[in-house]
Amino acid sequence: MSMKNYILLLIICPLLLSCADSRQPTPYKDKAEEMFLKVWELYRVPEYGLFSEYYPNSYRPDLTYFNDSTRQAQEVSYLWPMSGVFSSAVLMAKLEPGKYTVYVDSMVTAVEKYYDTYRVPFGYQAYPVEFNKVDRYYDDNGLVGIDYIDAYMVTKNPHYLEKAKQVLTFILSGWDDRFEGAVSWLEGVKDQKPACSNGKALVLALKLYEATQDVYYLEVGKKFYNWIDKYLKDPERGVVWNSWLTTTAAVCPDLYTYNTGTLLQAAVALYHFTKEEAYLENAKFLAAGSFKHFVKYTEEGIPFIKDLPWFNLVLFRGYDDLYHVTGDSKYIDAMIKAIDYAWDNARDQAGLFYNDWTGRTDESKKPKWLLDSSCIPEFYARIAIIKGETKKR
Repeated sequence: MSMKNYILLLIICPLLLSCADSRQPTPYKDKAEEMFLKVWELYRVPEYGLFSEYYPNSYRPDLTYFNDSTRQAQEVSYLWPMSGVFSSAVLMAKLEPGKYTVYVDSMVTAVEKYYDTYRVPFGYQAYPVEFNKVDRYYDDNGLVGIDYIDAYMVTKNPHYLEKAKQVLTFILSGWDDRFEGAVSWLEGVKDQKPACSNGKALVLALKLYEATQDVYYLEVGKKFYNWIDKYLKDPERGVVWNSWLTTTAAVCPDLYTYNTGTLLQAAVALYHFTKEEAYLENAKFLAAGSFKHFVKYTEEGIPFIKDLPWFNLVLFRGYDDLYHVTGDSKYIDAMIKAIDYAWDNARDQAGLFYNDWTGRTDESKKPKWLLDSSCIPEFYARIAIIKGETKKR
């Protein structure tokens, strides 16, 4: 080789390596973007700046997730499934702020359509105020508060921080001292104190502490944590029961993944803040217990959880936070394997995921709920972060 060619090779090789590095695949980030934009394309109701409850929007079934009775799906969704879009927008903005912060702004405009200023204290009702007056749920408000504080941590917009504080104030207005505290599910109805309302308030309070370092929020978080840990945690199995029934002074033992997920996430956060090993041990106990109870396997060895995908996302958040402390990827690996399988085996013609990620049930022609679809981008965004796909390409 001549000296001239050798020098040319020295110049070209680093350039080729640089180009190769810039083209490193980002499969999870790409899937997050694809599914996020698909939700906006298929569910968006442009005339209202909101989203439909189902795709297609012509499907208007009775909805059963309310306290009093069923309600028929309307042209735009109720608050709970819409909050899933807000959460995913925040995670996409965390992945790529320059591209997705505008979507966070759009979701703020959307969620404020549910903000009720007729009743004091102000809070978010279950359906947009412009249509009619409806109930205000503390767990719905907790979701909005978490979205706002997460949006603040990504954008540093002080307005979002103030909104998160206001939400916690609304939730705390429902606190009462029967059975040592906690809040009910629905404003003005005190028949139960569920894990969903108190768990979301718990996570919100701890995120507010992380953002502000105001000890008030840490103490509020500990109050919620201690109450759930005492009244709703199964001390033998490491899972969280659904609610405390105040009318009978007994527990409702139903189990859903997201209730354990919120306490797990909070335990990890409290360990970060206090360095007390008891919180970390509880987090490990909850992770092991929930994994044993909820995670099953098909004959082909594919893991699955028979619960709502959004519920499972909340559990994944807890597993994700614990992984970043312990480095043990067992729990997140199983859920990543499940969604990897679902991508190829449990989607319909529109590209939307089935509720059953194993694909063993044919849901190709079944209408798809917004809550089931809106959580998918957040799943992929979190996995992309875990896999280091946020680094510059």
